[in-house]
Amino acid sequence: MRAPNRCRRGVGVASGIVALAMLTLQAHEAAAQQVAPTPAVKEAPTPAKEPPPPPSVTILGARDAHGVLGRDVRSSTGEDMGHIVDVIVDLTGTVRAAVIDFGGFLGVGSRKIVVDWTALDFKHIAEKSDQVTLDLTKEQVKAAPEYKEDKPVVVLGAAGKLSPWDFDH
Repeated sequence: MRAPNRCRRGVGVASGIVALAMLTLQAHEAAAQQVAPTPAVKEAPTPAKEPPPPPSVTILGARDAHGVLGRDVRSSTGEDMGHIVDVIVDLTGTVRAAVIDFGGFLGVGSRKIVVDWTALDFKHIAEKSDQVTLDLTKEQVKAAPEYKEDKPVVVLGAAGKLSPWDFDH
């Protein structure tokens, strides 16, 4: 009769071990499911960016500077030479010439020519209605080749005032 008691005791011990193992397994699973706090990663402090310097400011008096696009152009003798429709700059951004819409009536029959910037006189343009003076005659302007975008530019200059462009850039 002793044998059956031992079996019962063995079964009890075995079931206790199984129960302990299950509790241990559950504890490990619970621990694995918990998110362990990750240690804070210290990033190197980013240096404070300095704000950009303020832009430079220049104040021009109302009578010291004027827009030129659309401005009428007259010869030194008062002949109508057209009006400025564009400005041409070189690769450095220096203004080199003005495109003048010349001739025609209400845009019909007109053509664009290019004159050297130094051939224009801006000294007498105090008001919006004032004209720019061109140091060329109407005949000289009529003989100038027509300006076409994306084609070589032929610049008409006043005598002795045209400076060569550097095309090696």
